[in-house]
Amino acid sequence: MDDAAVFPPGSATVPDAVTGHREHRVAWYADLVGPLLLPASALASVRPDEPLAVGVVADGGIDALPPAVETADPRVEIRQVEVAVAKRGEDPGPGLRRLLTLLAGWPFIGYAELPLTWGLLAALDTLAEARAAGVRVAAKFRTGGLAAELFPTPVELAAVLCACRDRDLPFKLTAGLHNALRHTDPETGFVHHGFLNVLVATAAAVDGAEVADVAELLAATDPVPLIEPARAHRDRQRPLWVGFGSCSIMEPLTDLIRFGLVNGGYGGDGGYGDVEH
Repeated sequence: MDDAAVFPPGSATVPDAVTGHREHRVAWYADLVGPLLLPASALASVRPDEPLAVGVVADGGIDALPPAVETADPRVEIRQVEVAVAKRGEDPGPGLRRLLTLLAGWPFIGYAELPLTWGLLAALDTLAEARAAGVRVAAKFRTGGLAAELFPTPVELAAVLCACRDRDLPFKLTAGLHNALRHTDPETGFVHHGFLNVLVATAAAVDGAEVADVAELLAATDPVPLIEPARAHRDRQRPLWVGFGSCSIMEPLTDLIRFGLVNGGYGGDGGYGDVEH
């Protein structure tokens, strides 16, 4: 999971997020933690005294990304950039083509955040073609947020997982995945997806499951049908799903420990092995 401490609902200050990330990187669970995610607008303020691996989220739009990346402190190691290429209802094609042009000149991977609306399948085709041509790019989808419509249904998300499976297209997810199991937030009433549901559902999709079967796994609120498949495939390469950003590292980690998928003090891989993306 990527460390998204500065993003809502965590909303840590950048200095506090950097300090917290340093602590995660030397903890026993460090192998489970990805780069620190920072908005592009904050990148210039980061002047670390030692190398710092980050992912850059284009909060100011795609055109503001190049100057932020190119003027970053040399001790800031950019691992990835993440760009929402279109708003809901917009054609993702123009923004996606702009991102692909930028990535052709950069050494790191780019995640194209695609709205789960009109134009999605054509955009996935474009991403798959770009990857086949050697561009380091993958998809990104939003699974939550501050409005109910930002939470896809299990069937909607299952269809996206299977579409990525059919194109051999890695993806990451963002928002709402703080807990292992699908659940209803008592304060908002929003039904959140569980990251364990997504992990097992993606593995099932890769093994040939149809959309309805994948959706059933995504909709499960009982851990029993999920824990054993996850444990049985611990040494298997994680299929397609690269991971997700979380404003809390400890909350997902606590769930993994609670369900016996990692043990406190265990420094190895806590689930499927890394996916090559």
